[in-house]
Amino acid sequence: MNTLNHKLDRLRDILKRLSKVTVAVSGGVDSMTLAYVAHQILGDNAKMVHAISPAVPPQDTQRIRDFSQKHQWNLEFVSSGEIDTEDYQNNPVNRCYYCKTCLYSTLKNLNFGQVVSGTNLDDLDDYRPGLIAAKEHDIVHPFVDAEICKQDIRDIALQLGLPTLSSLPASPCLASRIETGIHIDSDNLRLVNAVEQHLRSQVDSTTLRCRVKKQQIGIEVDSDTLQRLSQSDIDELIQDVSQITHQFHSSVPIQFMPYQRGSAFIGDKQCQTSL
Repeated sequence: MNTLNHKLDRLRDILKRLSKVTVAVSGGVDSMTLAYVAHQILGDNAKMVHAISPAVPPQDTQRIRDFSQKHQWNLEFVSSGEIDTEDYQNNPVNRCYYCKTCLYSTLKNLNFGQVVSGTNLDDLDDYRPGLIAAKEHDIVHPFVDAEICKQDIRDIALQLGLPTLSSLPASPCLASRIETGIHIDSDNLRLVNAVEQHLRSQVDSTTLRCRVKKQQIGIEVDSDTLQRLSQSDIDELIQDVSQITHQFHSSVPIQFMPYQRGSAFIGDKQCQTSL
């Protein structure tokens, strides 16, 4: 038995033992793959729950709707209400903690078995204050328990016949693009999504982020793409982005730069507690 099949079997065994789960589904490859396997194993005893929020790109919500209809998931939409809380709006460096606290409280109140997340091994090496909220709410992370990393998840999705899901680019919530300390509201989240959607239609980039910073809008792309773009290409794209940002009453300069993971988080990033 190869290692990937062994890990997949472990994942299935973990879900079988849980017997009834609420799967937090964001629309990304991790949670969608977990939901797919949970549905295979548990059927309607796996409830997929998606929190609709201004911080979630509408296209992610639509992906979940389409996928659920195709695979006949037991799906529920909720509002976790983080956008209405002062702690979240103030956007401290640990904003994710407040977001996940709202989310997990909402999911646990559904009283449908064990709440599980798509957290994987690679997430444990990153700054993830949301994991503290997960621990406080007794959330189970089946991928972690099965020793599955991000690439494993993509490989599992491919093996399960889900190539489109396997190739989805990483896309954290839109709030992760807003620099620490800048007030978060629906407008700046919609700005981020509008800019990224337009640029993705124009630029073939493996990684693309629109960062809202105090003094500029930073467009971060992977180094290969940045080297491939000519100055005239960049000038034209900046003009496009400027037209979009003006619709949201933003007039700060726009600059293209190399992608840097987590660059919008500024401050003391204390390591999350162990799971």
